[in-house]
Amino acid sequence: MKITLKIESDRLEDYLVADAIVDHDHPLIRETADRLSPAGGTEVDVIRSMFHFVRDEIDHTVDAADSRVTLMASEVLREGVGLCYAKAHLLAALLRSQGIPAGFCYQRIGVLHGLNGVYLASSGRWIRLDPRGNKNGADAHFPLIQASLPEDERLAWTLDPAKGEIDFPTVYTAPSSAVVETLSSAEPGPEWYEGILPHAP
Repeated sequence: MKITLKIESDRLEDYLVADAIVDHDHPLIRETADRLSPAGGTEVDVIRSMFHFVRDEIDHTVDAADSRVTLMASEVLREGVGLCYAKAHLLAALLRSQGIPAGFCYQRIGVLHGLNGVYLASSGRWIRLDPRGNKNGADAHFPLIQASLPEDERLAWTLDPAKGEIDFPTVYTAPSSAVVETLSSAEPGPEWYEGILPHAP
């Protein structure tokens, strides 16, 4: 079921900020974003390229059975691994480095799941992208984007409200403080994420 997105801020520049987590002023982020931006490509081409990179080339912690904890966008890129939240931090940083407003969206699927909201200047609307990675039942794709039609949103999971699964409609300017606190205090190790992930933004 498609939801109507709500933006936390009316100021697009708030979705372009570099901070301690979305550190798109980091040279590694800048270099990678420049490399991923297709020469002569449209806004949609740039977004698609970066989405596919984060979805397919950065491992999801659970899928990879990886013991590392990553949080900052540059750290996720350097280590090549992260939970859904961390991958969303990286995608936002890559896009922001190219002047494309990007924020953070959340769903509750047992625990909190993180994804991105991205602004399309060409059509003046926000879309959601889910760079989690298509393993363990996830099936996210880049949406069909046409100026005269609503986007064909294709996220990783189909939610079941009967199970208490929730779409939170807000596109936040910064990562959830609950997510940041959880990842900041987590100790690396096998299945380090078990029992500690938040349930709400």
